[in-house]
Amino acid sequence: MHPRCHHSTLRLLLFLLLFSLFPLSLLARPFVLVLSQDDLKDAQNDDASPLDSDSSWDDDDFGGTHIKPDDELDPGSWRRLFEPTTITISTTDDSTLASYYAAVDKMISASTNGDARAMEEAAAEIETAANMVGEPHARSVLGFLYGMGMMRERNKAKAFLNHCFAAEGGSAQSMMALAYTYSRQDMYEKAVKLYAELAEIAVNSFLISKDSPVIEPIRIHNGAEENKEALKKSRGEDDEDFQILEYQAQKGNAGAMYKMGLFYYFGLRGLRRDHAKALMWFLKAVDKGEPRSMELLGEIYARGAGVERNYTKALDWLSLASKQGLYSAYNGMGYLYVKGYGVEKKNYTKAKEYFEKAADNEDAGGHYNLGVMYLKGIGVKKDVKIACKCFIVAANAGQPKAFYQLAKMFHTGVGLKKNLPMATALYKLVAERGPWSSLSRWALESYLKGDVGKAFLLYSRMAELGYEIAQSNAAWILDEYGERSMCMGESGLCTGAERHQRAHSLWWQASEQGNEHAALLIGDAYYYGRGTVRDYERAAEAYIHAKSQSNAQAMFNLGYMHEHGQGLPFDLHLAKRYYDQALEIDPAAKLPVTLALTSLWIRKNYADSFLVHLIDSLPEVYPRVEAWVENVIMEEGNATILTLFVCLLTVLYLRERQRRHAVADAGAHQPNEHVVPPAH
Repeated sequence: MHPRCHHSTLRLLLFLLLFSLFPLSLLARPFVLVLSQDDLKDAQNDDASPLDSDSSWDDDDFGGTHIKPDDELDPGSWRRLFEPTTITISTTDDSTLASYYAAVDKMISASTNGDARAMEEAAAEIETAANMVGEPHARSVLGFLYGMGMMRERNKAKAFLNHCFAAEGGSAQSMMALAYTYSRQDMYEKAVKLYAELAEIAVNSFLISKDSPVIEPIRIHNGAEENKEALKKSRGEDDEDFQILEYQAQKGNAGAMYKMGLFYYFGLRGLRRDHAKALMWFLKAVDKGEPRSMELLGEIYARGAGVERNYTKALDWLSLASKQGLYSAYNGMGYLYVKGYGVEKKNYTKAKEYFEKAADNEDAGGHYNLGVMYLKGIGVKKDVKIACKCFIVAANAGQPKAFYQLAKMFHTGVGLKKNLPMATALYKLVAERGPWSSLSRWALESYLKGDVGKAFLLYSRMAELGYEIAQSNAAWILDEYGERSMCMGESGLCTGAERHQRAHSLWWQASEQGNEHAALLIGDAYYYGRGTVRDYERAAEAYIHAKSQSNAQAMFNLGYMHEHGQGLPFDLHLAKRYYDQALEIDPAAKLPVTLALTSLWIRKNYADSFLVHLIDSLPEVYPRVEAWVENVIMEEGNATILTLFVCLLTVLYLRERQRRHAVADAGAHQPNEHVVPPAH
């Protein structure tokens, strides 16, 4: 029995694990999974285990068997419009599908140019394909248009209905939209089924030996400012660092060659995926003895990515990589022996041996694959407890397939107590790495090229699928670019009210998923009545949500609301506590917190005094003073005169001060004629 997965006793200990599927960015919160003894379940290991009777466990848990190109895994996607070189367009495509793509292409072009007339034509063509012909992917886009209120009256019921029909017709993106809708309404029975199916598709797109690089959506803003550092690293072939790397690769640097292949194979750093270029660079790197390229070549031949699938060559390359000390390659070799691909016959003993070698060297994939063997009883006695423990070890190391298996355990009650909300959350983590996540790459590419309208459209589509970063990015574009966002409303370019309403909705969705900046903006919107009716109680709810994410500004705002009894009970003690917490979280808040605490002291000791009334009047006076400064003082001519006047006053003050010091010094050195001599 494997020592990594099984100690002398089979009793599972209490686990308090922090699972993080590679934090998305500065403002995104890592997913935290806490397992207690109550979550762990004594599972049967005999033939009567529910594992055998549950159909959700009948699929290939090692992955790889059902590998298909991304355009087949995500039918109806816009990949052929953005990455035409990565797909093969069938000559048997019917005219309906061609009409659908023509309409989508027109819609995307209209978003670039802000052409409301062309957008209306595209929406009409999509509606015709959806309602008259019943094209499922057109129904999916029509659902998107109704949901966002783009050239159609915003109607959530029609959006939901169209997504239902599209999902039944095979649209994975509509399945994502429906799953997200159900999860927001706590309808976990329905959400978990859809996310489970989507997560399975995502898992079958993962590599068989090493983990795929996590290509997470880029947050284009950092709070209220553009996230320049992250954007700089995503400029593809225009990036100076990439050009240096390419130069090094061309000069024969093996490591640079490998990175070039990796970037093109996975579409990293803003590059378009290009399997041909990836293969070229990997082969060049192998000629220089680069072992990581050997492993990737094994993956390429096993998947048939840009080459004819050849399991024998895959095994050869993986074997070479393993001999170079690349332990993750043992996972691919074990997989081939489990399946009997590229070898004479299946050999579970050899497969287990390879998985153990990977696990012994702290490879998360090795733990995962051993877990599958114990879970299914493949070459070993079935033991769900050991499988569960292996999956936990792998998940704690960030192995996405392990999250999928734990989701299935929470879903079915095998090994872990049934917990549909937890299963839904874990499935969603995995599903969001499916091929439909390519929308993020295309949106970012458009944004970096200055095509804000196209970027907004793509982020909006992705936001509907439940991606928090896309919701945040789309909302930020609306706030930052205003009319230049090319936002399309119900009957043309968005009015100011439509932009505010849409941004508010997007920020709200992002805040529900843990975005503290979004929660803060929602609170501000309700507090000041920006784009919505002023509502102090709802503002307080949003600030409390942001405060739960340790946001100092939210804590300060809650203190202020308690101090003034706005949306929260008047409570000076709670106000002080929140002010103190804000300072603990962010030392830079010392000045505003000091002023707020001074205000509290005055309010407590001089209630109903002139000072308290003066402090309470400041929020009304400040905007007037600000407007006066902006309209009168900051006018170019007035500002110059004011500056000269202040300089004159400063000079006069300094000269007067100098004169007084001179007089004082002179007086100190004069004899005092009125001093009475001491008496003798």
